[in-house]
Amino acid sequence: MAKKFVFEEAMGRLEEIISLLEKGDAPLDQSLALFEEGTSLIKKCGSALDKAEQKVTMLVRTEDGPAETLFEEEE
Repeated sequence: MAKKFVFEEAMGRLEEIISLLEKGDAPLDQSLALFEEGTSLIKKCGSALDKAEQKVTMLVRTEDGPAETLFEEEE
């Protein structure tokens, strides 16, 4: 069974990968594997952030008082 994606764990792993790649001690094949893992994690984290953003609501002031509306990016 696949492990459930946890954003905080993915970000922690990304930090580890960055640190390992910055050191430059890993052999080329390991560096490439780390890079591939990192790009995969970035895609998953980006997707998770997009989903979270879609769920965000903000309060707006109306004539009847505060009301919830879906979050929309300003253009």
